[in-house]
Amino acid sequence: MIPRLHPRLAGALGLTLSALAACAPADSSAEHSDDPPAADIAPESSELAERAAALEQEVGGRIGVAMVDGEGAVIDSHRGEERFAMCSTFKLPLAAMMLERAVGDAPALDEVLPYDESDLLDYAPTAREHVAAGGMTVRDLAEAAVIVSDNTAANLLLERTGGPAGLTDFFRRHGDSATRLDRTEPALNENAPGDERDTTTPEAMATLIQRLALGDGLPVGARDQLQEWAVANRTGDNRIRAGIPAGWRVGDKTGSCGNASNDVGIVWPPEGEPFVLAVYIDRPTAEASAVDGVFAELAGVAAAEAGGTGN
Repeated sequence: MIPRLHPRLAGALGLTLSALAACAPADSSAEHSDDPPAADIAPESSELAERAAALEQEVGGRIGVAMVDGEGAVIDSHRGEERFAMCSTFKLPLAAMMLERAVGDAPALDEVLPYDESDLLDYAPTAREHVAAGGMTVRDLAEAAVIVSDNTAANLLLERTGGPAGLTDFFRRHGDSATRLDRTEPALNENAPGDERDTTTPEAMATLIQRLALGDGLPVGARDQLQEWAVANRTGDNRIRAGIPAGWRVGDKTGSCGNASNDVGIVWPPEGEPFVLAVYIDRPTAEASAVDGVFAELAGVAAAEAGGTGN
């Protein structure tokens, strides 16, 4: 999906393109038919992108960040179109897919998916707690996948909806041509160098979450439920949430792959428009506490760009 340019860039871009058109030869469209469309041009560098580049030097590895406004326009990004391992950030759109499938069929969320001890993965706090009951509802599994990032819950939901290919089809139907899920938990966390499986880009994920959680990708009731689960998330206190000013509403979904740390946040300032911030960090060399600090610092910068004061 090609993101729309933020309004503050559109005027300058229009003037630039007009000037180029005036100088071009009559047959230039034929000569340059493979040139990318104007909307492919990245946002101007700003404090968020510059700070992300500086933080790469401090913690090592790559940092990808994208800030998308409430209408889906990319405000700012750094390495926004580069691929990063999703890790568990795929679980938020997975929950959205379950909500979409239940539209017009409310009992679908109350369907019980059976499982037993053999289905439990090492990290399955909620699924393990309910294994004696023989199953959990789709609603409860989706909630567990988002709020505590339960891996067994995610796999059970994927199995019900066509596996990784089914979720990738969901991405495509919602205009995301970059994000792809190829494996289930825990194999999707491998993050081998150069492997595009189970990856996204910061701009693609931020734009997808904007559509699902803030835009018209889901009916209002389903969108509200997705927001509620994201706000209730328990795994992100040291990441994006840590840099957002007190009194702001925040929802997020984290992901950790051993050699990658991610977070996608939905932020509602007390005044003004909400925004989505996606931060993906690949192969940092610093300690975990320093890496967590990157999320908080970039969130503070994003909040300032949105008109806030930061922490």
